[in-house]
Amino acid sequence: MSSGDDAFSWREAEKDLLAGIDASVPHSARIWNYWMGGKDNYPIDQEAGEQFAAIYPAIKDMARVSRYFISRVVRHLAADEGIRQFLDIGTGLPSHDNTHEVAQRVAPESRIVYVDNDPLVLAHARVLLTSNRVEGTDYIDADLNEPEAVLDVARTKLDFDRPIALMLMGVLGHVPITEDDERARSIIDRLTAALPPESFLAVYDGTDTDLAYVEAIRLYNEGGSVPYHLRSPEQITRFLDGLEPVDPGVVQIHRWRPEHNPLAPSAVVDAWGGVAKKTA
Repeated sequence: MSSGDDAFSWREAEKDLLAGIDASVPHSARIWNYWMGGKDNYPIDQEAGEQFAAIYPAIKDMARVSRYFISRVVRHLAADEGIRQFLDIGTGLPSHDNTHEVAQRVAPESRIVYVDNDPLVLAHARVLLTSNRVEGTDYIDADLNEPEAVLDVARTKLDFDRPIALMLMGVLGHVPITEDDERARSIIDRLTAALPPESFLAVYDGTDTDLAYVEAIRLYNEGGSVPYHLRSPEQITRFLDGLEPVDPGVVQIHRWRPEHNPLAPSAVVDAWGGVAKKTA
């Protein structure tokens, strides 16, 4: 196919995508994209993002630092642990240094499967795959709350006889907190049980460690967006129970194997995460 045909395909895909977007209502994925400095958002998303930031200014640092955390995790898993398969659930809108970009810079043969059930995210995913023809990359339309359904499709796209990195980055906050956090931990247990030995689990989520963040999330949830639930660092740490933690364990995400970067946080980041290995 010629470059002219490529450009036409991109314009047609983009046209179809934009036709289904309601730019009059703020959308959580687009708000997050705005906080990260992306361009896939609208004035209504920017307004909602600024209202949140007026209560909790550190949210913009958190959004950007989370991207660097994900990049460091993926690079460690690909370069140091030899992982060549990634199951990234709750991927959100494509941004810079997506999982497949980081992994495939280390090992071009890496295979990445993204999972999301947000129609907007899936529309962007279709445009990405149509226009860029990213080899070794695929998307699944599935819900984290139905782990067996996720696994049923993932097994058709990944080799479950070889190690897999399961990534739950900023997505478990959408699972309501039940007694002893049984619901979230059940989802994790069912997903990790399906993974072969030498696989890894990587998680991070926002924490209830700042009253301003708690208040901003409360107002955000009341606004009709998909609710997000803050947990304590201890609750997030328990997500890795039964697995072998990778040093330095579960910590604030900017403290996990930190590297110099131009977006170092100006304040404490109220998000904790870590990586652990399934040894048996």
